[in-house]
Order: sequence, then structure tokens, then C-alpha cells
Amino acid sequence: MKQLQKFYPHLLAIIGFIVISLVYFYPILQGKKIYQSDIAKYTGMAKEQIDFRAENHTEPYWTNSSFGGMPTYQSGANYPNDYIGMLDNAIRFLPRPADYLFLYFLGFYALMLVFRVDPLKAFFGALAFGLSTYLIVIIGVGHNAKAHAIGYMPLVVAGFILVFKKKYLHGGILTMLAVALEITANHFQMTYYLLLLLIVMSGYFLYRLYQEKDLKSLPKIIGTFAVAVILAVGVNATSLMATKEYADFSTRGKSELTLNADGSKKESNIAMDRSYITEYSYGIVESLNLFAPRLFGGGNGEKLTEDSHVYNFMLNYGASPEEARELTDNYAVTYWGDQPQVAAPAYIGAVVFFFFVLALYHDKRKIKYAFVAGAIFSLLLSWGKNLSFLTDLFIDYVPMYDKFRAVSSIQVLLELCIPALAIMGLQSFFTNEENRWKSLWKTGATTLGIIVLLFVCKSMFNFAGEIDHQLIDALKQHPDKSFGTQFIDALREDRKDLYSADLLRSGFLIAISFGALYLYTKNKLAANTAVILVGLFMVGDLFFVDKNYLSNDGKQFRSAYEIDNPYQPTQADSLILQDTTHFRVYELAGGIYSPRSSYFHKSIGGYSAVMPRRFKEVYEHHFEKSMGDLGSIIDPQTLSITKSIPIINAFNIKYLIVGTEKGDIPIVNPFHNGNAWFVKELKTVNNADEEINALGKIDTKNVAIRNKENFKKSGVIPVFKTDSLATIKLDLYKPNHLIYTSNNSNDGFAVFSEIYYKDGWKATIDGEESDIQRVDYTLRGMLIPKGKHTIEFKFEPQVVKTGSTIALFSSILMFIVIIGGVYLDNRKKT
Repeated sequence: MKQLQKFYPHLLAIIGFIVISLVYFYPILQGKKIYQSDIAKYTGMAKEQIDFRAENHTEPYWTNSSFGGMPTYQSGANYPNDYIGMLDNAIRFLPRPADYLFLYFLGFYALMLVFRVDPLKAFFGALAFGLSTYLIVIIGVGHNAKAHAIGYMPLVVAGFILVFKKKYLHGGILTMLAVALEITANHFQMTYYLLLLLIVMSGYFLYRLYQEKDLKSLPKIIGTFAVAVILAVGVNATSLMATKEYADFSTRGKSELTLNADGSKKESNIAMDRSYITEYSYGIVESLNLFAPRLFGGGNGEKLTEDSHVYNFMLNYGASPEEARELTDNYAVTYWGDQPQVAAPAYIGAVVFFFFVLALYHDKRKIKYAFVAGAIFSLLLSWGKNLSFLTDLFIDYVPMYDKFRAVSSIQVLLELCIPALAIMGLQSFFTNEENRWKSLWKTGATTLGIIVLLFVCKSMFNFAGEIDHQLIDALKQHPDKSFGTQFIDALREDRKDLYSADLLRSGFLIAISFGALYLYTKNKLAANTAVILVGLFMVGDLFFVDKNYLSNDGKQFRSAYEIDNPYQPTQADSLILQDTTHFRVYELAGGIYSPRSSYFHKSIGGYSAVMPRRFKEVYEHHFEKSMGDLGSIIDPQTLSITKSIPIINAFNIKYLIVGTEKGDIPIVNPFHNGNAWFVKELKTVNNADEEINALGKIDTKNVAIRNKENFKKSGVIPVFKTDSLATIKLDLYKPNHLIYTSNNSNDGFAVFSEIYYKDGWKATIDGEESDIQRVDYTLRGMLIPKGKHTIEFKFEPQVVKTGSTIALFSSILMFIVIIGGVYLDNRKKT
């Protein structure tokens, strides 16, 4: 009974998290689903594999509906023996997106319990962490894997701390499960950042062991972590091994090219371009958004009211209220920070910031320095190109750092460390009476002093953003040439107002928090009353800011049918779908970054941060250049292409979807090479640069390019004769299984309009295994003997078979460790 009574407050907290998660996203209780732009794009790209799974009750592990073909390892593939995934699904049992919000709350609550924070304060702390603006916004746009990984971060940190506290059994099991769940979230950038945080924090713990002359504990600590991590990695072996295999093939792998698409020499051979990695870099001063959300204008979609300077400027200029509203909504971009665009500021809360400073002054536990170090580390790296010497150091010398972009997102570590310290500060304020008032007035002076200082420094900012020049250009058609400049002047006044308003708002919240704690010190408020009061202000502050960027209106939450079917066929799609042969489609409006066409067709477009690298390089070097002026190659009468474009022919692109004033229309490409063809000549080049450049100078129907480096292992391709009557046709199509029939009076070399991927694809000719060669930089080629033959391609990745076996044995061992741990714990208590 005592054990149940001890668990009772935690049970109430968990029930509270469930209720708040459901109420926060209450439209899901009405059967609606959240519209997430990134998930809609993912659905378009993954339609073929989703349909295949539903029809065949198995995974294809390959799709042809995006980028000409790619593995589905990073597109939601399901793997055998994924028991940790089953545990994850059990934890996230609420309907989406309430499941991620619940996970935020639960993970942070567990971390607070490790610090012996009482349930009430831990409860409010968990709500504050989960409602941090960035964490809510990523749910709104559909960064589900990122939200998933962030949700398990506090659990990993909790297990990590317990092990260093020599709680080997509990800490080891928690670390093992938390790391396994973190990995299964499948967002390696967030997991990588978490690893960096743990490395920083371990410096503190190692120093403490040295200071306490307890280095003899280090082998046990290392051993506990080793067992926990090995088993956590083991149960995720399939996804990790598949990702490792695919990484070099994707845009995260290093290119073999030394020249850019424009012919200029590449500056370096890092996995991604430096400017691409640091494109989203947080401004140094912009970081003040952490405790005053709209200091730099909020997000790109911020809406001004009818009291704004821009709206009234338009009215004074003679616009009707409707015209003023429309122009204000479309052109009044309030954000003026350093990033290209932001959905919302990374606001952690003014009250959270107040308690964070209180922890620095009042909490006597030295572990706070580990969190401070983690927060500072995260902040410095989030500045990216604005602190280039540090960022360049990490890109050049820290393993894997160059494989991730949007460096500003490393602030998630700060958004974990600061709330953790804040709740530790709140707890210590109520439990440690020593110098309580001194700590409180120092905290008030510091936080309110920063607010006052920012008011004083307001005149130092010009409130001008990079977007302003684009806005002036967009408004230059107005007869009054000074109209654009006057509009921007009014907009900057609105930015000043937002700056001042949010400073006052944060100052008010800090003052309220200060007052509540002051009244507690004077015995005017009971402890629980004071905690509830500041907790409500802390959570309410974040709640109302979040609702500006993720609301429960009809735009964000829609019918289940609309979410499950995010794309409707256009007339162009309907016409193309009447063609039952196998081909690819190129939708010009979005290029390779549009997943819409992938929803209906086999497309060269898609949506993925890890698209096939070689295909992207071919697109950049040739596709856009080869298309040229569409008007010169399209017959308006027959709506067909009148000029052969070898590069799109090689990818079997039979239809181009072109946007017109009357809507999208399909343009037939009569020159497409088909699914496979025999070439007359193999042209050999020496390196990747020659290979990709030669691709733009050949007739792909008759000539194929081979890189001699690629043919070293397979030896010299024998000489073959051409036969104009030779045929090769596709008889069976599945994304992971293709059957062709060839008929040739001579030995020949065939090119297949399928992406070459060296691992997993097996080819046979009449049942005899045959080598697949890479030709034309990214396609498959094969030597086929004379006569009539059946050629079969199957995608049977060995990495899935090996990984699932490792996952099974690791899951069994993990289960044994957990059962053994429970037994030993009970025996110890007895």
C-alpha cells in the first residue's frame, strides 16, 4: 500500500499529461487530423511503398516513385524483429500529434524525478518544456522524427546522470531503454546533437570523479554504458546498418566530383556544401528571442493587427480596408533576423528564464554547471556562420558534423538544459532557506536589468531585414516610386512596437514571478500556492505564444480523409494515368523538390533531405540546362516535344507536366528511351568529372558512359556487335522486382532506366546470376549474351536480413537484462 501511495502523485501527473495533450489538440477528439506540410510531402513521396505494403503485407525496401528510384530506409520502412519499435508505439499510444506532446512531458518529468524534484514542480516543469515554442512548431510543420527524438532526450540524460551517480542498475537499464528508443526515433541529427551534449556533460562528471579521488569507479561506469549502448544499438541494428549503407549513396555522402555544375572548382570535399550547412544560422543578438519571443519580429507568418503602422499607412494611402488587410497580410513580413525564414521564434519562456537565473544564484548542486556548459555549447554552435571560426572547426574536424544542415536546430539542447536548470532552481528555492532573499533579489535585478538594458539599446537596432529589399522590389510596380520605401518605413515601426511590447510582456511575467516568491518568503503565500501561481504563469505564457503559430482552427486541423489523401489528381494526372505502360514523369513546376507527382506517378521529384546524391548531381549539371526554352522544343498543336533531350530520355521520362494559364498540361516526350535498350557503343572515361560531363554530350539511346574506375573489378567489357532488330522489354513491374525479356542475335550491352545501387539488387539471366554495372553516372547496365533471355532484378537487401537477426538476439538479451535487474533490485530490497 505504501508503494502505491508513493506512486499516486506520479499517476496523477501522467493522467494530467494525457488530458492536457488531448485537450491541447482537442480537434483530434472530433476525428480530425493535423495538417503537417512536411508529412503531406512525405505521403506524396512514399505513396508507392505505402500501397505496396497494404497490398502485399510486406516491405518493398525500394521505391521508383521518387528521384528515379531509391531505398526506403529513410522513408518509414518497417523492419522485422523491431521489438523496441513496439515499445515505442506503446508509449506513444495517444493519437497524433498528442502522442509527441505526451512524450515531451513524460521524458522531462522523469528527468526531474532523478533530481528529486517533487511531483508538483516536476509536473509544471514538464509542461513548460513540452510547450517550448520550437517544440510545438516542429509538430505543426511535420518534423515528426525530430519531435520524436527530442521527446526521448530527457530520458537519455536521466539515465546518463544516474549511472554517474553510481546507480548502475537503475541507471544502466534506463540508459539502455532510453538510448534504444532515441535511436528508433530515426532522427540522427538530433541524436548526434544529444551525443555532443553528453560528451560536454561527461567532462563535468569526470572532473568530479577526479576531485573526489574516485576514478576507481570509472571502469564500472564505462562498463555499464558499454552494455547499455551495445544492446540499444543492437535492437536497432537493422535501421542503423541500412542507414549506414545508404549514407554514402545519399547527399550526406562525399561527392566524387571536383567541379560544380557551373564548371568552377569545388572548395572542399565535405559531405555537404558549407553554405548549405550554415544557411540556417541563428543570429547572435537574435538569441534574445529565448525570453522575449518577437524581439526580431517573431516568425515569417506573423500577422499584424488593424492598429499596425502598415495597415494605417495603407488606409491613409487611399486603400479600402479589404485592400489594406490583404497587402498587410501578404507583404508585412515582421521577421528581420539572420535566417532565411523561421516559422516561429525559439521561445523558452520568460518565467523559465527567470528560474534559470535563480538556479545559477541559489542552487548549490554543482551539476548545474554541466547544464550551463551544455546550454552555452548549444548556443555558440547555433550561431553557425555568425561564429564561423567555431563552426568551421567543427565542420572540418569533428566527425559527422558536416552531414547535418540547419545548425540553428542544435538549440534544442539549450531548450532542454535551461528548463531543467529552471526547475532545479525553483525546487532549491523552496528547500534551501540559506540566502533565499539574496538569491531572489539578485535574480530579479539580473533578469529585469536585462529587460531595461534592451529597452535602452533599442535605438541601436535599425529593424531592417534581408527581406526588405525583396519587398521593395515586389512593390516597385506601384506608380508612386517611393511607395515601397514608405511601406518598409511603416513596417519597421511595427517591428519596433513588437520589440517593445514583448519586452514589457516578459518584464511583467518576471515581475509577477518575483512577487509570488517574495510573498512566499514573507509567509504571505503557502508553498504550494506560490508554486501553482508561478507554474500557471510559466505554462500560460508559453501556451498563448504557441497558439500564434499552431492553432486548432480549420486550416491546421482537417478531416481525416483530407489528411490521408493530401493530393487530388489534376486533369494532367488523369490523362497520364490512362497510360498503363511504365515510365517516369517530370513536373517542371517543382523540379526534383516536388513530391506531388510522386503521389500519382513514378517521378523524378520527391521530398527527402537524403535524396540520392548522384541523381541530384545529374539534375544540377544537366536537367535544367537541357530543358532550355520550352517554347522552342514543344509543339503547341500536338502538345509534344519536337526535339530530343538525351538526358531526360535516359530516365525514361515520357511526360512533362507543364503549368499554363489553363492549368497543368501533360506534354508527351516521344523520344524517351523506354525501360531498357541496347546501346551501340560504350564510351570509357577516367573519372567522375569526365563521366558526368560526357553525359551531356551523347545520344543516350545509342551510347553509354562508363567510368573505368567502376569497371576495374569486373574486368574489360568484351566487344559486342549491334543489331537494329534487338529488343528488350519489361514484362513485370514491382518496385523491388523487375522482369525483362531480351532478344538479340549478338552479344549486347543493355542500359536499364533504373537507378544503380550496389547493395541489395541481384540480377539473373535465365536464373544465372549476372553482374550489374553502373553506367551514365547513375543508371544500371548489363552485358547480355545473344539469343532470347529472361532478365530478372530483385531487391533483397542483405543488410535487412543481417540486421533483423542481430535485433532479435539483442532484444532477447535486453529482456534478460531487464528481468535480471528487477530480480536483483527486489532481492536487494528484501
